[in-house]
Amino acid sequence: MHFESPLLCGKLIKRYKRFLADVELDSGEIVTAHCANTGAMTGCAEPGFRVWLSYHPDPKRKLAYSWQLAQDFQNHWIGINTLNANKLVEEAIFQQRVNALCGYESIRREVKYGQENSRIDLLLSKAGEPDCYVEIKSVTLLDGRRGYFPDAVTLRGQRHLQELTWVASNHARAVLFFCVQHTGIQSVQVARHIDPAYAAALQDALAAGVEVMAYSCTFDAEKILLNQPLDLIL
Repeated sequence: MHFESPLLCGKLIKRYKRFLADVELDSGEIVTAHCANTGAMTGCAEPGFRVWLSYHPDPKRKLAYSWQLAQDFQNHWIGINTLNANKLVEEAIFQQRVNALCGYESIRREVKYGQENSRIDLLLSKAGEPDCYVEIKSVTLLDGRRGYFPDAVTLRGQRHLQELTWVASNHARAVLFFCVQHTGIQSVQVARHIDPAYAAALQDALAAGVEVMAYSCTFDAEKILLNQPLDLIL
């Protein structure tokens, strides 16, 4: 996934009100950027981190800058914009770079499904094969070398797992896909200590036949690429 133009670099001053971040650009200018990440962002938003912003001089936008990437004090890259996760996974599937999801003829986004009229991130289809429902989650919470999901209690995430369980129970293919946007993470584990209800829902999903995958990413100021699978501890 290439950015429309190279990102602007600076230093994080602070993140606040969930959606806002003040950044001192390398030019010395201080700007406010939109933060498209409503999560806890534990370990991802420390003052002093190097950060990369995209710039969109559209007069209709409230903020011209969007926070895309960060680099922590250990020089690990972090994908801040969780909206990029869906784009990264879709691109990799389309380019046949996810071995377990190769061979599908069409990819559709945000298709309604399930018992609660949810919307699946990606629906993969091929004539003569069961549809494949892919729910994508961005992982950035690092502890040691392990990544954890979720980073906070997520009722929405629990509902998604219940919907995937329903899909698998009705003879379609259901996939929970962890897009790991942190280069310090070398394996992924469900965060039972943060959201035990989510962990329990995941066990029910696995028992019903839901598949779980995790892939890491590579980063620079011009692009992010989904690159290789990671070990899972479920």
